[in-house]
Amino acid sequence: MQDLTHTPHLLVLTKKGKRYFPLVGRSYWTIGRGKDNDCVIGDHCISRHHAILQLTETGGFFLIDLGSRNGTFVNERRVSIPVTLHSGDHIIFGKTKVEFLCPLVNQVIEADKETLERDTMLLHERRLMSVMVVDMRNFTTLARQLDDNLLSYLIGNWFRQAGEIIRNSGSWVDKYIGDAVMAIWFHGHQEVNQAQIIQIFQAVSNLNQMTKELSHQYPVPFELSIGGGINTGYAMVGNTGSGDHPDYTAIGDTVNAAFRLESATKELGLDIAIGEQTYTYFRDLPQSHNLFDQYTVNLKGYETPKLTYGVTFDELEKFLAEVAMMNSQKLET
Repeated sequence: MQDLTHTPHLLVLTKKGKRYFPLVGRSYWTIGRGKDNDCVIGDHCISRHHAILQLTETGGFFLIDLGSRNGTFVNERRVSIPVTLHSGDHIIFGKTKVEFLCPLVNQVIEADKETLERDTMLLHERRLMSVMVVDMRNFTTLARQLDDNLLSYLIGNWFRQAGEIIRNSGSWVDKYIGDAVMAIWFHGHQEVNQAQIIQIFQAVSNLNQMTKELSHQYPVPFELSIGGGINTGYAMVGNTGSGDHPDYTAIGDTVNAAFRLESATKELGLDIAIGEQTYTYFRDLPQSHNLFDQYTVNLKGYETPKLTYGVTFDELEKFLAEVAMMNSQKLET
């Protein structure tokens, strides 16, 4: 039997006995009945895509229910929003009992250090990328007014559909953070393809449309909305996955600024804030001149004001429609 003494893992209790699922080599793991999940549990009471475990930058773990039919319970309490797990927590997916175990890393013996370094894959490469951070607006107010079960269905559905939209746009969800998601698009070593930036804009536009549609599917007290920050630049990345799971995580100023830009949208009264470097890659498009206004913002943690380009979703959709029309006319000629 595999020695998991020093490895974070799930202990799954089934009718056939115990199963051990190591939580290494990735930044998140999907759990459900469907065979396309990382951790497949053959329980008819478990949804096809039931939940996600997200590794945080500090080594902690978030558990996110994906709007499952029968819910997810931690220590006998139903999960309605992403929760932080502690070693020894008892989880129930459907009718299956699971224990989360996460021993302290500093208890790893000297002989295990080489294995630990291989599993964690230290950050080692500088890459040019675009980072998108999207946040659900007024989530705290929403959480206070909705029943826990309804809130769980809603946020789980939002996470699941957000993941599908981002994957279809050539990226993946690098982080699920409470009521937000972060995605990364990698570019060439020294240049950015303009079409990639348009693809990112289309992704955030689709996320907005999906969020608005959820407002009509659930009895929410107000229309659901999102805000986003998009930033382009270099950051340090490391591969924490393998095989067909290209799980990169990134750290650095480019990532931090994307989060700060998303926060700045509330101050500016806009939906999307775009970093100055991102803007340089599509500013030559004639459609951008009358839609993207320039602002100077004070971002938290930065000593000097930063330039950003803000836009509403209505303006963004107009921009995307005009770009699509221009491309169509080029093909016809």
